[in-house]
Amino acid sequence: MADSLDNVFAALADPTRRDIVARLAVADATVGELAEPYDMSIQAISKHLQVLERSGLVTKTREAQRRSVHLEAEVFDLMTKWIERYRRQAEERYRRLDAVLAEMNNTTTQPNRKERAS
Repeated sequence: MADSLDNVFAALADPTRRDIVARLAVADATVGELAEPYDMSIQAISKHLQVLERSGLVTKTREAQRRSVHLEAEVFDLMTKWIERYRRQAEERYRRLDAVLAEMNNTTTQPNRKERAS
């Protein structure tokens, strides 16, 4: 799982690849369609797609004469589970910190016995 996540996060580290993934989230596209908005060659886009394909984020399919690139949404489930685990841990730490701060606030705002007796 760790190697798979490493590959996914490494693939998504590049802004062009993140943009390609965002576009594929809307609809499948050909390499040529994916290359249109960029000022780079089809070969450069193909290299980006190879990285995305190795990470498992996309697959290429052949339908008649059309070769489409498809986003594999299941990979995002893996990423989401990983992120969610750490989000829950961080939330638990913040809850404990809030409890400590609330306790500290209560002890500083309540007068001690000597002050009440005066």
